[in-house]
Formats: sequence, C-alpha cells, structure tokens
Amino acid sequence: MTYRLFYADKSASMGVRVLLEEIGASYALIDTRIDMDTPRPADLLAINPNGWVPVLSWDGGAMYEAAAITVFLCDRHPQAGLAPAPDEPGRALFLQTLVYCSNTIQNAFQLTYYPDRFVDTPAEEGSAQRRGNRRLRETWGVLDDQIGEGDWVLGARFSAADIYVFMLTTWLRHAKGHPDLDEFANVKRIADKVRERPSVRDVYAPWIAGPAY
Repeated sequence: MTYRLFYADKSASMGVRVLLEEIGASYALIDTRIDMDTPRPADLLAINPNGWVPVLSWDGGAMYEAAAITVFLCDRHPQAGLAPAPDEPGRALFLQTLVYCSNTIQNAFQLTYYPDRFVDTPAEEGSAQRRGNRRLRETWGVLDDQIGEGDWVLGARFSAADIYVFMLTTWLRHAKGHPDLDEFANVKRIADKVRERPSVRDVYAPWIAGPAY
C-alpha cells in the first residue's frame, strides 16, 4: 500500500511526511502550492473543500487535518511505537497535546500569518498580528510548563507529539515579531533532539540549512 500526501514545504504536511518516514511507509508526494492566488487541484478539493494541506489518501480512504492524520497513522502502524495505545498511560496527554497544538498554538500562528481572515478591514490587520504574537507567547509558555523537566512531551517516551511540536517551532519567525524559541527552554530542548532524527534531517533539510528557507 502506498499513501499519497498532498504536500507543500513550510506547511503542516512536513510533519506528516516525517511520520511516514518514521513508520517506514511507502508514500508519494503530490506537490501542492499553498499561496492564496493559486487554484487548488480538483482531487485535493474533493477531499478537503478548504483547500488546505496536508491531505492524506490511501486505497479505500482519505482525510485531512494534521493532528487527525497523526493519530490515524500512529494507530494504524502501532509497530512504530509513536503513540501510546488507547488503554496505555500517556494516551490522554498525547491526545491533549496534539489538540492543543492544532487548536490553540496553530490558531495563534494563523493570526500572524493570515490576519485578514480575522478582521474586517486591512487597517485592522496589524492589531490582529500583534494579538497573535502575544497569544503565541502565552500558548508556547503553557506547553513549556506542561513539558517541565521531561525528556519528551510524554515524559520518558518519544512520540509523534514531539514531532508535531518540532514542526510548529519551525514556523517561528523573528521578522513577524514571534517570540524566540529560546524563551521556552523545555520546548527548545525537545525540538533540538527531534531535529537530530534522520527522518527530520531529511524532510527539513532546507529549513536546517539556513534562514533563507
């Protein structure tokens, strides 16, 4: 079986690609533009009418939303050990972290990257971006406190939640007024370790190479 991943650099589809690498699954990338002026492929819109990536398809099914895809892949490939099973300790924290990242931290990023979605006039976009930056600092702080002294998001165990957190750290941009990752020592500690994994070094090679990415 080969997965098909609608994919774009600098998007959440990169995190899903890392998962596929970690699992060792066969997959094909469907390069997808994410700028707002480019029409989306019809087969993408047939699955996700919003036109966003990632979208994952396989024989017999398809889905979107990065956090949902993460849970799906982890549960479908338990041999990879990327998530606690439903009856294992840590499952609740695993799900909580993924949903917090997707619903709360990513929403704050949306305010800074796409302020026009949240205001009525262009004149108000600056205010939305400033609020998004404050919200980023608040939400990353909550996650940093949750991690505490743990080796990983779930404590002693590496999981797909660590990959998801790393993915979000790559979206931080000084030019947009985002907080610096150094402000969140626990998050940074985990992100630095995740970055050294072969799967991440492969998928994120352009980002690792330098700030021009």
